[in-house]
This record gives sequence, C-alpha cells and structure tokens, in this order.
Amino acid sequence: WQDWRQDSMDYYTAWVHQIKTPISVMRMLLQAEDTDEHRALLDELFRMEVYVEMALCYARLDYGGSDFVFRRCSLDEILRGVIHKYAPQFVRKRITLTFVPTGRVILTDEKWLAFVVGQLFSNALKYMEKGSVTVTADERDILCIADTGIGIAPEDLPRVFEKGFTGYNGRLEQKSTGLGLYLCRRTMDKLGGRIWAESTVGEGTRMYLDLHRETLKPE
Repeated sequence: WQDWRQDSMDYYTAWVHQIKTPISVMRMLLQAEDTDEHRALLDELFRMEVYVEMALCYARLDYGGSDFVFRRCSLDEILRGVIHKYAPQFVRKRITLTFVPTGRVILTDEKWLAFVVGQLFSNALKYMEKGSVTVTADERDILCIADTGIGIAPEDLPRVFEKGFTGYNGRLEQKSTGLGLYLCRRTMDKLGGRIWAESTVGEGTRMYLDLHRETLKPE
C-alpha cells in the first residue's frame, strides 16, 4: 500500500513537471505577438496552469503529508508574490486589486499559504466581470480577501468547502470544479489554521484565513 501511494505521488509529480514544459513554450510563442487573440489564449493558458497546480496539491495533500515546512515568514512577501502572479489577470479583466501592507510576520509554510491565496484570487476572478478585490489583515493575523462579485447563495455558503460541491454559481457559470475551496480547507487544516466565508448575493464575498498559530514550532 505504501509503495502504491509513493508510486502515485511520483507519477503526479512527474506529470506536472512534464506538462509545464509545453505550457511554457506556448506562453513564449503567444507573448511574441500582442494581439487580442493571443491575450485570450494566454488567459486560458493561465487557467490550465492553475488546474495543473491543483492536481499536484491534491496529490501531495493525500500522499505527501510531510511536504509542509514551517518557518517565520513575512506575510506581505507571500502576498506580493501571489499578487504579481495574478496581476495580468486583474489587468485584463479590469478588476481593481487593493492590497494594504500588513507588516505581519507569521509562522507558516509559505508555499502552501501562497497556494491558498492564489485559489481565492482565482475564485474571485472567475465570478467577477467588474469590481474590486481588497486584501487586508488585522492584528490577530486574520487575512481577509474581499471581492465585489456576484456573491454566494445563503443555502450554498455552509457547503462551499466540501469536496465536489459546485453550488448555484458553479452550475450556472459551469466554471467550478468543486475542488478549489476544498483544497483550501484541507491546506489550512495542515497549516494549523482555518478558513471561512461570509457573502451577500449581489454584493460580494469575504474569505477569511486565520493565520495565528503560536503553538506551531518552526523547523
């Protein structure tokens, strides 16, 4: 059983690294000429990368529990890295991104926390045609990513972190895999934190990450 788990992890890891090469080549070819068609294709290529990253994280959460390394990190540096990665998507959709520097130092795994924040950005972008996203954190190290999108139906809100749950918005737009927020919850469990959501239909959604965990010891 252990050998099978390791073989599966090795396969997923190898597949992800192999698929990244043609994706990188396609990006270079598309960036060679700035046209509306190429920009649209670059957007789709970015979505492919997000799904590839989800596949690897899904495998690592199930088969590679020791992949987490905790140390004290600058929350602002982690956030700026994710913002830089997603900035072209915000620009292309003309969605305003407001980041209020936090000045916080937290105990976490920066790679996995960046994955969670990236998934939340991806969700916000997926269900917004205009508006804004605001990133803030308070003195309790609770990070808030708030958007002015279409919001989540009240009956769906308690289930958005369940595996495979797409909800009304996901079924209507046919954009949801039902895995993104599930992986966020699984990751936050591993990080020793928690995630929850508040939302008003037609006004937007606020995703909260509780990052304050003094009981963890850095490696």
